[in-house]
Amino acid sequence: MLEPVSAARLACDLVARSPWLKNRLQRLRVRGDRPDWGKVQGVDSLPAVQQATAGTVLIATSLGAQLDVAVLESVLAAALRLRDAEVHVLLCDAVLPACHLGALQGFRNAASMERDGPKKLLCPGCFGPAATMFGKLGVKVLRYSEFLDADDRRFARDLARSVPFDEIGNVTVGSVAIGEHAVAGALRFFARATVDDEPGAEAIFRRYLEAACLTARTIHNLLDEHSYTRAVFHHGIYVPQGVIGEVARARGVGVVNWNPAYRSKSFIFSHDDTYHRTMMSEPTETWERLDLDDERKAILTDYLRSRWTGGRDWISFNRNPIGELAAITAETGVDFSRPIVGMLTNVMWDAQLHYPANAFPNMLEWCVDTIRYFAGRPDLQLLIRVHPAELTGSLRSRQHVTEEIARAFPSLPSNVFVLGPESTASTYVAMMECDSVIIYGTKTGVELTAMGIPVVVAGEAWIRNKGITMDAYDRQGYLDILRTLPLGKRLDESTVARARKYAYHFFFRRMIPLDFMEPGRTTLARCDISYLAQLSPGQSAGLDVICDGILSGTPFVYDGDSKTRGSARTGVPQVWSTRRHEHGL
Repeated sequence: MLEPVSAARLACDLVARSPWLKNRLQRLRVRGDRPDWGKVQGVDSLPAVQQATAGTVLIATSLGAQLDVAVLESVLAAALRLRDAEVHVLLCDAVLPACHLGALQGFRNAASMERDGPKKLLCPGCFGPAATMFGKLGVKVLRYSEFLDADDRRFARDLARSVPFDEIGNVTVGSVAIGEHAVAGALRFFARATVDDEPGAEAIFRRYLEAACLTARTIHNLLDEHSYTRAVFHHGIYVPQGVIGEVARARGVGVVNWNPAYRSKSFIFSHDDTYHRTMMSEPTETWERLDLDDERKAILTDYLRSRWTGGRDWISFNRNPIGELAAITAETGVDFSRPIVGMLTNVMWDAQLHYPANAFPNMLEWCVDTIRYFAGRPDLQLLIRVHPAELTGSLRSRQHVTEEIARAFPSLPSNVFVLGPESTASTYVAMMECDSVIIYGTKTGVELTAMGIPVVVAGEAWIRNKGITMDAYDRQGYLDILRTLPLGKRLDESTVARARKYAYHFFFRRMIPLDFMEPGRTTLARCDISYLAQLSPGQSAGLDVICDGILSGTPFVYDGDSKTRGSARTGVPQVWSTRRHEHGL
């Protein structure tokens, strides 16, 4: 008989080698995270649909097996019904030939997805359990197949087959741009930003285009039959979510998108479009007049300290960072006694959408041009920190920035140093030693500016357009900014004060807490309530903000009790003091 440890290792190895088995085990594990609304006291007393007076809301969940999404959206369905709204839930019933649930790491290979799509691996167990869960709330559950006929299916299939491969991203149906989301979804499937060497890539892209087209026809036909005050759904990009948003906006239906936020038990909601875009265009007056009193300053300081280890977050990528400068020098060769400019990358495939404000068409081009520029600046060192989420994110990247850099620069310039995604070095410790930091889209820009670090923005970072950072809007403007480096000083006090106001707004007002959403057993979140009344108006300030925003269009900005928001102090070590920064918190 094998010893227990050896047996466990063998079982883990077997699961790792079998995506199908891994998927089946995952389904078994997560059953306990799906709420059984029939056992929640008070569900049987929900008001009849005929009594709804607050309008009709479409919750376009679509993918019932995406449990993190379905759980929160079932909470919203219950809460909206308690506020006298009629709720319809839309679920895909094995109609789409590709979807957001698909990723190559879940399939044996791309050929199995090319041949079967998600029907064998993902569709079983997707619609049924979710329909049962929502059905216990008394909401109307709609199926994709109800709104598609043979002509719709034929049109989508023919379109996906006929469009030239290099034109898929530009495809529109009517006035609705579906190609962009099809491409983003296919890139997510491969977990790559480019697929030149991927066998079967074209077939997968065409599957996503067909799925995008079917989604567009489904939503158009659905809106011909039903009128909605709002359409609420996760994320707002990829397939099908991004396409649902495109059609709803084109048809004049208000859109609400949401996503889990970094802080534990909190969520970000946005009106009209995905938060990837709205956070950059949010009016600054939303937070400029914020009174950042001593209590709020203390709350912000405490939370930003916790970000170094992720101790107060349920989304984090480097839980045990190494903070010694000597260790970072040993790992990279960078000399912290000489001027350094930091550079923070993103995961290459993530959220591949079009952003008009970006200085470069993609992150890789930005990265290569930046290294090329610093190769001609021997007076400066460039320290590149590759995002740890390439390896530690929920979807492991199959294309790494370090590999792309090596391809473009077989021999790195002597003044350019790289901390790879596998490094456990503290990003914060390293960046605090830099004269300034260049970013593309990372949210870390919000934190760095609050610490007084000057930040240059080349991509879709949320700190852009806030009057805090040096924002580049084209390649020439970006190079002009780089020529001003090194700055030799930290941000002035008024800019730091502005940055801290925005950081507080970002982390404590836009990230809306729902205290009854607990970390799941194997998923991000589960609902921990015993009585439906816990979701009634007045019981959760965060839920009230969310429901008011959905039903009345009010801003998704939380201004609950600051003491509650601050929660307990953490035991994060005091590692903020470095010799150069004047505005360390």
